[in-house]
Amino acid sequence: ANYGPNPICKGCLSCSKDNGCIRCQHKLFFFLRREGMRQYGECLHSCPAGYYGLRTPDMNRCSRCRIENCDSCFSRDFCTKCKTGFYSHRGRCFRGCPAGFAALEELMECVEDCEVGQWSEWGTCSRNNKTCGFKWGLETRTRQIVKKPAKDTIPCPTIAESRRCKMAMRHCPGGKWRRPAKTKDKKKKKKNLMERAQKQHSIFLATDKTSQ
Repeated sequence: ANYGPNPICKGCLSCSKDNGCIRCQHKLFFFLRREGMRQYGECLHSCPAGYYGLRTPDMNRCSRCRIENCDSCFSRDFCTKCKTGFYSHRGRCFRGCPAGFAALEELMECVEDCEVGQWSEWGTCSRNNKTCGFKWGLETRTRQIVKKPAKDTIPCPTIAESRRCKMAMRHCPGGKWRRPAKTKDKKKKKKNLMERAQKQHSIFLATDKTSQ
């Protein structure tokens, strides 16, 4: 019998008073809902979470996703949306993205990461574009971006870095060497001390004559 007026029979071609829909209208999906010990059929336009629509010549059905931690799927073996806290990657769900892939938090997906090449050798030690005339300078090395990330929001690792280095040639050939500022300061301090000492000595001699 067809129990059309009953809400449980909405979209059914045939319906049982106790078991609900037995056969669905064209394009609708048959879903067997379970509530405790009872189960009954429903005809739906789209399958609920954890199920996907399987179309067959006989009747379209809602089939359960067989992928772990999947909330909705396209087919038995391809998840389209993972449960909360899991990232979607190639139809599977992961707690963390595999190596070579970066987590896109807003979509909870794993996308291709930025790939960089090997570091070059350290460059020439220089300072102010000169390779002499200073004791210390900087040397730099670089690497190239081999593959850009799939999303612009994924940052690439640093492609250049520098470090302090000691110059091979402190004095430039043919150039005048200037005494470092620290040496000048020391000489000036020494001269001031000598002048102060001479002044104090002169005062002492003058005082000594007066007392006599």
